Amino acid sequence: MPPEEAGARRQETYDMSRLRSSSLEIKEKGTEFLRDQLDAAQKELKVKDEECVRLSHVRNQLELELEELTASLFEEAHKMVREANVKQAAAEKQLKEAQGKIDVLQAEVSALKTLVLTSTPSSPNRQLHPQLLSPGSSRPRGHTRNKSASGALQLQTDPLPTDAATNREDRELDSVLFAEFLSWKEKPGLDRSSAFISRVFREDIGPCLSFTCSKLSQSVQRAVENNSLTIEPVAMLSLPTVKDIESGAPNKCALSGMSRPCRHRIKLGDKENYYYISPSSRARITAVCNFFTYIRYIQQGLVRQEVQQMFWEVMRLRREMSVAKLGYFLTEES
Repeated sequence: MPPEEAGARRQETYDMSRLRSSSLEIKEKGTEFLRDQLDAAQKELKVKDEECVRLSHVRNQLELELEELTASLFEEAHKMVREANVKQAAAEKQLKEAQGKIDVLQAEVSALKTLVLTSTPSSPNRQLHPQLLSPGSSRPRGHTRNKSASGALQLQTDPLPTDAATNREDRELDSVLFAEFLSWKEKPGLDRSSAFISRVFREDIGPCLSFTCSKLSQSVQRAVENNSLTIEPVAMLSLPTVKDIESGAPNKCALSGMSRPCRHRIKLGDKENYYYISPSSRARITAVCNFFTYIRYIQQGLVRQEVQQMFWEVMRLRREMSVAKLGYFLTEES
């Protein structure tokens, strides 16, 4: 082989070797670059996965809080609705009771004004002053009410019979009682610090409302004083409930404990229990209620009478309590 051809071959072999070396180097660099790119992409993907997990946790937490908040809001809304319904029912009940009391009070005031305005010193009203009735004249019977805001049930009692039908009832003013009444009249009220009120409670109200069942008697007296006693007639054909039987029965008085026909029953304040009472017990309670009614009318300035006329009316009401305590009472005519 000529030397020139051999040199050309060597040169060609050398060039091919260099080309292969360069190709391998480029391939290695390219592989390394791609590996770096892959590592970078994997790192970025890992970061994004972690971010996705964090955001997913935040979303779950928010959804849980939202559910709890929604449940709390619904519960609070239901509670507010229940409270509103309870308050509305209580307000409606109070309104109904107030309207009933107003109606009764208006009727009482109208009746009282009619009696008071028709009574003058020169021409006294015979119904207000039954002691002025002439002998032999018939005395009008009072009327009864089921319930009064003052707790009073009007019941007029007949004067005690005397030995002679022609005897005339005279009266003489007691200076001590009148002085106590005048002192009370300057500042009328139901405070027992007053000598007049204290005497009436001690001599009349206490004995008149003293029954065999002392505990119930005290409750009745408190209800009368607080103006919260109700008396209503009993439907004799209706069967008594278990609660009624525990509080007496139509044939047994809850106050005296005696077997008597009970045509009325009482209710103390807002309590649901009713107590059956005999006619005698009803007359005693009514007499005390009449006294309190008249005293409250004086306190409210509704009685337009002279002081002595007021005094004698109070004395008449005190006599009614004494007579009722002794067992005298009127029976209702059918």
